[in-house]
Amino acid sequence: MALNTSAETPIPVGEVSRLIGGWIDRLGAVWVEGQITQLSRRPGAGVVFLTLRDPSYDISLSVTCFRSVFDRVADVVSEGARVVVQAKPEWYAPRGQLSLRAAEIRPVGVGELLARLEQLKKSLAAEGLFAAERKRPLPFLPQLIGLVCGRASAAERDVLENARLRWPAVRFEVRNVPVQGVHAVTRVVEAVRELDAHPGVDVIIVARGGGSVEDLLPFSDEQLVRTVAACRTPVVSAIGHEPDTPLLDLVADLRASTPTDAAKQVVPDVGEELHRIQQLRERALRAVGGLLDREERGLAAARARPCMERPHRMVEEREEQITALCDRARRTLGHLLDRADSELAHTRARVVALSPAATLERGYAVLQRPDGSVVRAAREVPEGERLRARVAEGELTVVAAGGSGANPDGTGAGGAGADGAGAAATGPGAGGTADGAGPE
Repeated sequence: MALNTSAETPIPVGEVSRLIGGWIDRLGAVWVEGQITQLSRRPGAGVVFLTLRDPSYDISLSVTCFRSVFDRVADVVSEGARVVVQAKPEWYAPRGQLSLRAAEIRPVGVGELLARLEQLKKSLAAEGLFAAERKRPLPFLPQLIGLVCGRASAAERDVLENARLRWPAVRFEVRNVPVQGVHAVTRVVEAVRELDAHPGVDVIIVARGGGSVEDLLPFSDEQLVRTVAACRTPVVSAIGHEPDTPLLDLVADLRASTPTDAAKQVVPDVGEELHRIQQLRERALRAVGGLLDREERGLAAARARPCMERPHRMVEEREEQITALCDRARRTLGHLLDRADSELAHTRARVVALSPAATLERGYAVLQRPDGSVVRAAREVPEGERLRARVAEGELTVVAAGGSGANPDGTGAGGAGADGAGAAATGPGAGGTADGAGPE
């Protein structure tokens, strides 16, 4: 119930404490789970004092109980143990303190813890925090490695020594934190967040040696699992030994079986890399050598070809072919010319044989009138008409004489016919004209 107070009408501290106590007294008993961080059993005292802590949220409450209540579980409960307590909230007015009065204390067994972890595992898996596609690849050669581990622990020594043996130049950013107990979860979460925010850290290793299920519980805490899932830097989980599988192994980008294995997984071995480089160089040399050998063989085969061995051979072969073609062309042309010449000779012989000049050469004569017309019949020429007689070698002037003894073709040869008729030759020498005209 709200109180009506002011600066002028305040209420005393005792009244406030009394009112708070009265409200808390009305609360009933509750079952509370937590981890015992402090345990005080004073000899002879009838009351045992405990501090119950929630490791996930860094919250603690004081618990008191009668010795008889604690004695029932004294053999199995100690500091660091997880317990379930039935208690009633109490308010101690003189000091203004809240505490729990325990009526029953039950230790949380391993089976119950495993069952709760399995339930939490299913819940986180349903959210996709363990999905393979969320896993980020580790860098081949990290320049700076973040390491979260216990102070001066065997896990720290194993990671540092094995990593430097494999790659001497590797550097580490180490965060020493409690790896078990009530403060483990909070400190590990803070260290992981700090390294994730570091701009130079390439990968984070969370390492711890082996232990019991209770000892490894901080690495199955839901808060730590969600913190690792939200990291931008790849995270490697190296918790315990091979059989140990806290939930951190499932959400991490890589799970190493041991801290030593984490160093081998994160840092490459310089000797192996040098050997691999040597192998790659030898392989490259073999590949280049094989390529050169193949090209040399191809070049040698190309050079051994006749056209490459004697480049002029192709020209010589073509020259021979051209010479043969030229000879063939000359022979063909000669044959054609010879045939044409023969045909021309035959044609010329026929023309000559059929020409009037050839007829005149055989002793015939052509009679022409003064106008140049040829006399073809004797009856066409009147007696006394002067005619020109063309012979093979010149012309004669003749006079037609009367009579019927003319040749059947009507021409006269400058002589008389059988009946005494004929043409008398006239002109100088009576043997032909002086111009010596030849046949047409």
